[in-house]
Amino acid sequence: MFVNCVSMKFVDKKWPSICRKYLISCYSSKPRKFEDIPGPKSLPIIGTMYKYLPYIGEYDMNKLHKTGAIKLKHYGPLVREEMVPGVNIVWVFRPDDIEEIFRAEAGFYPERRSHLALAKYRNDRTHVYNCGGLLPTNGPEWWRIRKELQKPLSKPQNIINYIGIIDNVIRRFVELCEPKKYDDFLPSLTRLFLELTCLVAFDVSMNSFSHEEIQKNSKSSKLIEAALTSNSVILRLDNGPQLWRYFRTSLYKKLYSSQQFMEDVAVEMVNRKMKKIDNGEVSERESLLEIYLRNKNLDVKDVIGMACDMLLAGIDTTSNSVAFILYHLANNVNAQEKIQREADKLLPDSNNAITSEILRNASYTKAIIKETFRLNPVSVGVGRILQTDIILSGYHVPAKTVVVTQNQVTCRLPEYFLQPDDFIPERWLRNNHNVDKNQKNKKNTHPYLILPFGHGSRSCIARRMAEQNMQMLLLRIFRKYNLKWNGGKLDNVSLLINVPDSPINIEFSSR
Repeated sequence: MFVNCVSMKFVDKKWPSICRKYLISCYSSKPRKFEDIPGPKSLPIIGTMYKYLPYIGEYDMNKLHKTGAIKLKHYGPLVREEMVPGVNIVWVFRPDDIEEIFRAEAGFYPERRSHLALAKYRNDRTHVYNCGGLLPTNGPEWWRIRKELQKPLSKPQNIINYIGIIDNVIRRFVELCEPKKYDDFLPSLTRLFLELTCLVAFDVSMNSFSHEEIQKNSKSSKLIEAALTSNSVILRLDNGPQLWRYFRTSLYKKLYSSQQFMEDVAVEMVNRKMKKIDNGEVSERESLLEIYLRNKNLDVKDVIGMACDMLLAGIDTTSNSVAFILYHLANNVNAQEKIQREADKLLPDSNNAITSEILRNASYTKAIIKETFRLNPVSVGVGRILQTDIILSGYHVPAKTVVVTQNQVTCRLPEYFLQPDDFIPERWLRNNHNVDKNQKNKKNTHPYLILPFGHGSRSCIARRMAEQNMQMLLLRIFRKYNLKWNGGKLDNVSLLINVPDSPINIEFSSR
């Protein structure tokens, strides 16, 4: 149940009346009707979008985690809403319910309702793409490309093989960082992960840190802006009035122009690599692009779609995650000193190369990343379209319903974590007898609470690479620098992904 072994005394005294009714109903052996799931009232034509209107609405589309917390308080751990009339969305908070959703996927191709306008853009351009790509496509066509694209990224040795070239770029980046106050360090991080994405995926250096490339109209600057624009409008295009299906609205025009620029870059890189392959040129290390182009089960249109997806998903997600990590560490002297001690131990000479063995032993660094994903995940949760009827919190939820897990909200509840709003990496350390009992997790942390990369076969195919890159960057930064936070409290804005809601105002000083 939402609260283990809920006593009727607790239900009667501690919860609003609607939540008391909701929790009590969960004890009924007969599932209640889908229509009885509580939630905000939907109006004809506009659904519940009136609740998201700026200044007068109760909810905030830019703060979905706070909106989710309001819904949880008002309606309980399962909430039904029609943001778009006729499209039922069920917001799911309980980890047991989240587990039930993913277990029900067995035997099906996992489906989701997202990136709808992106799918239209690509499906309208059949001369460039075979389908909408990994992000919006569902069913057998999704699995056809997914199973081929994930192969080189699912083998640990393939990821390890990139450590050397990634470490060289990160070392150069850290050397460029200066002991000074940064008004906003996020643009620097974005350039780093653009460089890493293009190097690993395409075997191309964007020279992202050069004087020429940091200019506003450079290719790298325009690519970074295009990715940010796409990620900024996709969620609003998904959940607002879908007039873009009939004519190009202002938001769709922004998506169209940003995607067209990213597409041009991707096509250029694919054509360049194909020419090298045709000329018999052999790379020292195969890029992902080369591996995909040599795969007989993929054609060039599939590869172009993959290249665009890598540019869209590979830059902002990791740079924003690292920004949140640096924020927490800059505000936590104790945690910062611990990662510095780990960096000193693993890299006794700062010129030492990072190896796979070093990364295996970076236990505190990994705990920092996991704790940041608890507090500041990549997105508020995971979306799915149910493919079979299931029971959630005592309610019958039919197939074809859109469900969205609310992991970001749930991970801040005292039911599951002690001191849930505090940054405590120690809670993820195993067999650490020196950890204060107040810092440890509640016993048997539910495995479906923290899902920063999604779940199952629909999870991020570059997860291992992203985590490896973050570990390497953190070790390099804290081997050399102390960090101090000069800004206010940092929260996030809910775009397609979570982004910091204010500049990464951070100060670097030499150790």
